[in-house]
Amino acid sequence: MPGMAASSLIFEHIHLPPNRFEVFKLEWMSPLKGESLVNYARRMSENIHHKNPVLIGVSFGGILIQEMEAFVKPRKLIVISSVKTRGELPRRMKFASRTGAHKLLPTSLATNVELLAKYAFGKAVVKRLELYKKYLTISDKNYVDWAINEIVSWRRKVPISGVVHIHGDKDAVFPIKYIKDCIEVKGGTHIMIINRFKWFNEQLPDLIEN
Repeated sequence: MPGMAASSLIFEHIHLPPNRFEVFKLEWMSPLKGESLVNYARRMSENIHHKNPVLIGVSFGGILIQEMEAFVKPRKLIVISSVKTRGELPRRMKFASRTGAHKLLPTSLATNVELLAKYAFGKAVVKRLELYKKYLTISDKNYVDWAINEIVSWRRKVPISGVVHIHGDKDAVFPIKYIKDCIEVKGGTHIMIINRFKWFNEQLPDLIEN
């Protein structure tokens, strides 16, 4: 599952051995009016037709697959550049949740790819915008409003047992100082699934199977 507003193209350089794995890529759907993250997770789970799959999610996609766990009963969850509980959210997001400040963000400008890139990938990406904008396929204001609200308002207090968390020590969206019990990737940023794909191609097969 890709990150907020991104398509499964973010996995274009991830190649798992075809003799060991069958890979299915999920895409974001439009949320229903007033839809909860739990109900959205239930709807997304209807796209999965295999028993006990391994779910891998990046950023907001990592949050979503943890909510999908109740409907899919996966063998394993792997979250990348994400969080496992509300306690791992940065202070600015918790503050936004308490004050409603996130609702003042100019998401009506989400068709502005530069602004959307800041929301989805972090400010550093804007310097190389042409390289990354192809991954951002959803600019609908309703989706962006919904996604931002569900991230900052996420209430999970206890992590799901056994979840594998891979996190970069240079992640500016979810700073590693708030993250507990993760596999730390040195020099990894919030977009390391794109620009550190060699690490994932080497490490993911064993992380999935072991």
